[in-house]
Amino acid sequence: MSLQKNYYQENEDYADFLENWDAEFYAKYSDALCNVKACSKILDVGCGVGQVLQRLIEFGHEAYGVEVSEPNIAKAKEVSPLCQLYDGSTLPFDNNTFDSAGALNVLEHVEQPETFITELVRVVKPGGRIILSSPNFFRVIGFRDYHPQMRGLSNKIKNWQRLRIKRIQMANNPSEVRFDRMKPIIRENFQPDDDAIVATNGMEMRFFLEQNGCKVISVECTDRYVSSMIDFALNFGPWRYLMFNAFVTAHKASSE
Repeated sequence: MSLQKNYYQENEDYADFLENWDAEFYAKYSDALCNVKACSKILDVGCGVGQVLQRLIEFGHEAYGVEVSEPNIAKAKEVSPLCQLYDGSTLPFDNNTFDSAGALNVLEHVEQPETFITELVRVVKPGGRIILSSPNFFRVIGFRDYHPQMRGLSNKIKNWQRLRIKRIQMANNPSEVRFDRMKPIIRENFQPDDDAIVATNGMEMRFFLEQNGCKVISVECTDRYVSSMIDFALNFGPWRYLMFNAFVTAHKASSE
């Protein structure tokens, strides 16, 4: 994760940006992490400045966080002392440590996304809960698209074609499946997510979780709370893989 780690490691602007997050941005993610037994050990990978950790603590859980950013982790430690810097590659925990673990808008920034998912699954206990949430850069349906990968009819056609190719590859050559990489857009004035380097999408996120022995419970295109009727309409059909975001909930396979 060298390029992205170096970009974020001492980025004060990123820490300042995260401090101004609206709580609605991370509420669904943190609540999904909390949906385990009381007083659980929960890990937030890419914990930012600790807003999710604060929510976990308020629900009575033992909240752990890791980050590659030194300014972020300094702020996060004020929320939970169970936070630490890590190298962006290997999680500094034993196998089967956590009841629940997740990453919100992190996967699209890592150098080795397939390994990242394997690591996330590794540290969760059998039967434990995993939440992965990232943008859908293979968006086919939508408007006001914030990233060049998503914009315009030509890109949407390319995204549709790429998803079809990947679906065939998953069926016929699963060992060859890899996330597509993107060229980062790193501006002098910090703008989060322009610098994403992985074309994350719900279909491949599901695939790699299943490859790592997980049972995927749901794949949704909504990463925030919306009304129940809208949520149902957006997520009950396969079009959820073609729009907005990728919010994936899974359980690690039981050892029994």
